[in-house]
Amino acid sequence: MRENLKKYNTFGISVFCNNIFDVYTESDFADFVKLAKRPYRILGGGSNVLLTQDLNEDILVNKIKGIKIIEEGDEEVLIEVGGGEIWHQLVMWSAAHNLGGIENMALIPGSVGAAPIQNIGAYGIEQKDAFVSLRAVDRSTGNIVWFSKEECRFGYRDSIFKNEAKDKYIIVAVQYLLQKNTQPEMGYKDVKELLSERGIKQPTVLELAQAVIDIREAKLPNPSVIGNAGSFFKNPVISLENFESLKNTFPEIPNYPAGEGQIKLAAAWLIDQCGYKGKRHGNTGSYQNQALVIVNHGGATGTEIWEYAQMIQQDVKTKFGVELEAEVNVW
Repeated sequence: MRENLKKYNTFGISVFCNNIFDVYTESDFADFVKLAKRPYRILGGGSNVLLTQDLNEDILVNKIKGIKIIEEGDEEVLIEVGGGEIWHQLVMWSAAHNLGGIENMALIPGSVGAAPIQNIGAYGIEQKDAFVSLRAVDRSTGNIVWFSKEECRFGYRDSIFKNEAKDKYIIVAVQYLLQKNTQPEMGYKDVKELLSERGIKQPTVLELAQAVIDIREAKLPNPSVIGNAGSFFKNPVISLENFESLKNTFPEIPNYPAGEGQIKLAAAWLIDQCGYKGKRHGNTGSYQNQALVIVNHGGATGTEIWEYAQMIQQDVKTKFGVELEAEVNVW
């Protein structure tokens, strides 16, 4: 019997697969891999995927939970987290224990197992900043393997798991090093202004996490209310030479340093300048408060959403000469 994946993806797209299996332990993943006779895919929270077609495959949903302290010192705490744990719940656990390092990434949707793949980040922090190592099941053998931080090859919204190791491993546990006496990252204007309004000069981990939550809730739609996968595109990184040329034409273009000779642009601003913020196109469109978010107004197909995304890419390229890369995985 075919099963519907509608409730397993935050876009709320109705497509079918062969079977859906919830997997709760590492050994179950390893056993499944060793015995699998049919093709399968892995899903975490379904918050970073756009389903455009029915799948002639089984779907394994990572349900491995748990947060445990491995080592604790005077300044740092090493924790291990199950790959099926909800990322935001991990952030709130760390904030409740006054452990810093990941609080700027509050309310990012998805699972802990997906966080290293995408190297998620927000408001000046990336998950790699607290990352230590991860444990994964090798899909070719069913064996458990470890990856160090260096072996993961983290980049901006990038890792080895999006490149040469794509679809080769199932991440079952991740270790992070959290700080007891953290220095809060408040470099972003929105965060700084909100804390100032609240009269907070030296925020606790929980206060900073709550500020980020309030900012994100004001800007981003709740997937349980309107289908979406958060930011659909990466912020593009271009050469300093190309940026100087762009700035001559668009002097107000927002920009951020991104390493030697590289500049990061705000994808939301580029899309907004092309007139997409709040635009509706059939059953899909761009969110009214954040041009970077594509939404399902109800009944949209994955193909319809992807075609709309490609329209945005083409218009941004025409106007600015900049290529937008999808952050969402398209199946």
